[in-house]
Amino acid sequence: MPVLAKSKFKARIVWLGAVANRDAALESAALSRLPVRFSGPEGEAHGGLTRPACSRVANVYPPNAEIRNVRQLSIVSAEELALIAADMGLASLDPALVGATMVIEGIPDFSHVPPSSRLQGSNGATLVVDMNNRPCTLPAKPIEKRHKGFGKTFKPAANGRRGVTAWVEREGVFELGEQITLFIPDQPIWAGRAR
Repeated sequence: MPVLAKSKFKARIVWLGAVANRDAALESAALSRLPVRFSGPEGEAHGGLTRPACSRVANVYPPNAEIRNVRQLSIVSAEELALIAADMGLASLDPALVGATMVIEGIPDFSHVPPSSRLQGSNGATLVVDMNNRPCTLPAKPIEKRHKGFGKTFKPAANGRRGVTAWVEREGVFELGEQITLFIPDQPIWAGRAR
């Protein structure tokens, strides 16, 4: 019996991008197709099989400890991006400014899909959702550069809507307009949950 259930949700890829050098700038460059390898998207600064531990796992590892990279992609939903922009007082928000790798439309409450869900493209390329991507202050600088006075409004507006981080489980290519299918873990909520 499979432990991953094919959900009724299908989404469409409406934007693809890659951050070439995150030390230089968080902003993504738009792409029409995104080849993905086990090490992540080609040409993406967040790629690699491993990464240094960051503040998100500070209670588990010492700073900069080498750990498995489960944050190879940043995926956001078009619907949530529109809500973020509206709360910021903007007509729209370019996904490049938040360092997005992929923007999809069609999955409600996308930022809260269960960890270990799969997003599978029509050619079989598959991503595993790590977890909700909490908003940070890094997008403030590129947002502020383009929209003076709005950079500081991103983090509160993006709370609970920043999308998810993911890693590559099966190599392939994602393309603009492609349909992806959501598979979710077939499991009850853990009885010993902390909250």
